Amino acid sequence: MSMVDELLALGDRIVGRAQNGEQIEAIVVNERDTEVRVYDGDVEQFTSATSQGIGIRVIKDQRQGFAWAGTLDPDIIDSTLAEARDNATFGSVDPDLALAEPDGVPMADLDLYDDSVANYSTEDKIALALEVEAIAKAGDPRVVVVEATDFADSISEAAVVTTTGIRVGGRESGSYVSAVVIAGGDDETQIGFGYSVDRDPAKLDREKAATMAVERSVRLLGAQKPQTGRFTVVLDPMVTAQFIGIIGSTLSGESVLKQRSLFADRLGEQVAAASLTLVDDPTDPRAFTAGEADGEGLATRRNLLIDGGVLSTFVHNSYTGRRLGGASTGNAVRGFTSTPGVGTIALSLAPGQRQQAEMIADIDDGVLIQGVSGLHSGVNPVSGDFSTGADGLRICNGELAEPLREFTIGSTLQRMLLDVIEVGADLEWLPSSAAGLSLVIGDVTVSGA
Repeated sequence: MSMVDELLALGDRIVGRAQNGEQIEAIVVNERDTEVRVYDGDVEQFTSATSQGIGIRVIKDQRQGFAWAGTLDPDIIDSTLAEARDNATFGSVDPDLALAEPDGVPMADLDLYDDSVANYSTEDKIALALEVEAIAKAGDPRVVVVEATDFADSISEAAVVTTTGIRVGGRESGSYVSAVVIAGGDDETQIGFGYSVDRDPAKLDREKAATMAVERSVRLLGAQKPQTGRFTVVLDPMVTAQFIGIIGSTLSGESVLKQRSLFADRLGEQVAAASLTLVDDPTDPRAFTAGEADGEGLATRRNLLIDGGVLSTFVHNSYTGRRLGGASTGNAVRGFTSTPGVGTIALSLAPGQRQQAEMIADIDDGVLIQGVSGLHSGVNPVSGDFSTGADGLRICNGELAEPLREFTIGSTLQRMLLDVIEVGADLEWLPSSAAGLSLVIGDVTVSGA
């Protein structure tokens, strides 16, 4: 019996103990994670851990109770179920409380597990991280130090079983390597970050991760504050991934219910430029966060959020869908220590036709935004106000020019979406829940000197 089969069988035993009028959901997880950090040719940190856990949700008389435990010990599971039942007696009455039910959406057949992660030796993991560090050190004489080089991998096996007929299990794996480089001298330093992602650690691109970090640090040396003005900006793929992550958070059913979405009443309206199409698609195996099932055991699916600039869908779990008169979109998100929330899982923009350099060639006066800081604290998801610190490079007459630092970019989310001029073709899958590409946005305030 595989570990997934064991988790499913355990879920079966728990929900099989349901009493009259009681709904029970069990989420059972087994995970193995490895993290390696090297510094100056030596292993600075090594962690390898296996964790198991179970979360049990009980709904009875329109009240919900939840409890979890970080072990699969049978006695602890018994007490966890008893605790969930007890918690339900203290829950608030909510007529919309109910477990998810099968909705007929077929489960995507995704290949999300690679045996190579389990078979990749500790020595190989350390050697890979050391190789990335060595490449970064040799990448440019202006590199002062490779501050951190990290390798990480994970294997996750999980099952969700409910009294409403959901019974699903699966396993996933992934790995990435990253480097943080500091370039400069006594008077100035600049930081660059690089990465590579793959389900097979042997296929991680060491050269890419190191070179990206080096290039992103050295090209900012000598940076000055720009003059304040309104410019066309080009968001680098990593910045775009963060930007669309903010947009995605405003499109959750939970945000709509709490009146914390600036798009709450705008379904069917033009909210972005016609060139912009935003998709949440956990069934795309290229996505770092791809998955066949959501946190309630329903099949994930491709959800078209913004179609040619028109807002077409909010994402829901079963509760928010029910509350808002619809249904789940397969977007329940959770771990075994929590009840299901709702959110986007694998965001991406439909790519355009041209690479970043080609788009920059058409800009006479602009700014390439390489990095941002304080993005989440600088964005108001209710009003849409947008202001964040940034660094990057000036664009003059279609070419990258002097580096820039210590400035802010400001606008509103609503305005930025409508002011999208072009979407790039350079789609990149990052170690996050959103993919990136270059995005050209007009009329953004750059505040500097």
